Amino acid sequence: MTSTPRIRARSFDAAAALYSANRPGYPGELFDVLEALAGRGLRGARVADVGAGTGIATGLLRARGADVVAVEPGDGMAAEFRRANPGIPLVRGDGDRLPLVTAGFDFLTYAQAWHWTDPARSVPEARRVLRPGGALALWWNDMDPAVPWIAEQDERIRTLFDADGLAYRTLPPGLAFTTREVRWSRRIPLDVHLANHASHSAFLMLGPAGTQEFLDAERARLAALFPDGRVEERYVVTLGVAVV
Repeated sequence: MTSTPRIRARSFDAAAALYSANRPGYPGELFDVLEALAGRGLRGARVADVGAGTGIATGLLRARGADVVAVEPGDGMAAEFRRANPGIPLVRGDGDRLPLVTAGFDFLTYAQAWHWTDPARSVPEARRVLRPGGALALWWNDMDPAVPWIAEQDERIRTLFDADGLAYRTLPPGLAFTTREVRWSRRIPLDVHLANHASHSAFLMLGPAGTQEFLDAERARLAALFPDGRVEERYVVTLGVAVV
């Protein structure tokens, strides 16, 4: 089967619980920076979180006081979202065809999700649903390659998938983005670190046998680095905000 972006995006549906349980969240500083770049606070703001997945970012936006609605296309991810976030509205759709009212939102957010859209469609849709002066915010959360063991692991992953890193994560043309980086970390069991990798689309497409082979080798390497069985994952969140 050919691995198209749409197929890879929908691969999460079969692993929604794995995704929800093991993916990292986002630091509070990220939302501080988002508010500063947007020139307004999240409290009381009307926010649409697109490609919401299981609601990791959506719940944090709600906790900041936003009036937030989630947009998610996948059946499995939507079911997990509803289980974890019963009080947050969820509509089915994607960034290329937003099922949202025109000029109805102060923020449109994409957490780990913009690269699944077609910018030729998703940019006009963002302009349509945002109010004048509203903010389009895109961010990606990646383990910090400045940490040697993380850089070495990234290289093994790139070799496995014959990939060229994060080149596909580009901001769309035609909008004036301001970018910032936010660094943070979490300390977690080794099993959670490995399961986090298993929840990524590349491994979901690889299949159980190939994924398990890679994770077993990583477990052996990392057990020597983290003998207490807990891994410190260091992250860099790359945030881009455009006020439209």
